[in-house]
Amino acid sequence: MSVNVALAWEVFEIVWINILLSGDNAILIALACRRLPEERRRWGVLLGSLGGVALRIGFTLAIVQLLHVPLLKTAGALLLLYVAIKLPHGDHDREDVEAKPNLWAAVMSIIVADAVMSLDNVLAIAAAAHGSMRLIVFGLALSAPLVMFGAGVLLKLLDRFPLLIWAGAGVLGWVAGGMAATDPFWTRFHLPLETPLSVAGCLIVLAGAIALRKR
Repeated sequence: MSVNVALAWEVFEIVWINILLSGDNAILIALACRRLPEERRRWGVLLGSLGGVALRIGFTLAIVQLLHVPLLKTAGALLLLYVAIKLPHGDHDREDVEAKPNLWAAVMSIIVADAVMSLDNVLAIAAAAHGSMRLIVFGLALSAPLVMFGAGVLLKLLDRFPLLIWAGAGVLGWVAGGMAATDPFWTRFHLPLETPLSVAGCLIVLAGAIALRKR
């Protein structure tokens, strides 16, 4: 795969992950700000979103460093597989956020809830970026306007075309497999694992999601 094609694929992964995993964050922002006066609601959305993105940047920097520890990437990949399998069924975790009548109370509520809910988002972005800080910053910067302005459109689109969610779950499984393949514990064996594990991750997610639906 050429450098340009590989870069384009990584950008696509990050964009798709943000679209799929930012929906709940957008919902919690709407819930926290719904009792604010109209003129303060926009400030609540803006400040809460920016605070959440700032926390994600800190989390991602820490996670990127921790992923150099052997087997932590494998553990992270298993977590992403779990998230991806549940994704098509809409039963991934969602915080219950109380509406706040005060601007700063709403902002703090958004930041705290966003921090609790963003582990899967941050981990997936770090995995898709393969340690590239430029791609990580791009992914996190992209999440801000998606959460602030695109929630309604994204949710309607995904409701109308549910196959997009299944496709996104497959992409997340692909990312998880690739993440496990680059774990320092496995790379020391110098085996060509990235493509086989990426394919396996995608198939595991789709098979697991289908089995969960049948059950």
